[in-house]
Amino acid sequence: MAGHSKWANIQHRKGRQDKLRAKAFSKLSKEITIAAKIGGPDPDGNPRLRLAIKNARGESMPKDNIQRAITKGAGGDGESYDEIRYEGFGPGGVGVIVEVSTDNKNRAAMEVRTAFAKNGGNLGETGSVSFMFDSVGEIKYPVDVADEEAIFEAALDAGADDVVSNEDQHIIYCSREDMTDVAARLEKTFGEAKAANLIWKPQNNIEVDAKNAGKLLKMLEVLEDCDDVQNVYANFDISEEVMASLDE
Repeated sequence: MAGHSKWANIQHRKGRQDKLRAKAFSKLSKEITIAAKIGGPDPDGNPRLRLAIKNARGESMPKDNIQRAITKGAGGDGESYDEIRYEGFGPGGVGVIVEVSTDNKNRAAMEVRTAFAKNGGNLGETGSVSFMFDSVGEIKYPVDVADEEAIFEAALDAGADDVVSNEDQHIIYCSREDMTDVAARLEKTFGEAKAANLIWKPQNNIEVDAKNAGKLLKMLEVLEDCDDVQNVYANFDISEEVMASLDE
């Protein structure tokens, strides 16, 4: 299981749903605003905005919130955001990629650096971690939209590279260049996806022991809670036994 997916499942188990929902809405609104500001307010002519709106709908974000974010970006009088990628290592040698959208680069850099330093991590140079990940498209559908065989065949026919199904959802992976086309073809068969994003997918995961698991999860939680942070990816796995020991 990809590290960022594992992290999402752990957060859910830890009962942070309400906080996660508020944070998700904030991130989605920011992405919509940035997309509208860069490419204009018409989703038909702005693929990034179209994708951002799709993801907001997938998270049941109210239409008024979506429209306010578009209007804010289209007005041109909102904040100007810089998009930055940080890379580093967490406890246990886990590779971590942090994507930031910020109106204050110094503040963002300090927050990310502090999150690493205070939780047993080390911030590295750009490229020090990303070579261990693949930049791919990720499209998600609820598990009840179709059975595994049907979703797998449809995804491959649409040009996807792989499908991973679990008890909650179907996750379709494709090249970043093909994601728009793959998503459009799948939408004709299964309707609108719950989410479609460009992500950093780990090539291999590192098994984290009990000594480092708690510190790693704390570091990821601190990073996720930073207002400037949009996405966090990590190449780790934690066994059920270790998770159980952390819950004790």
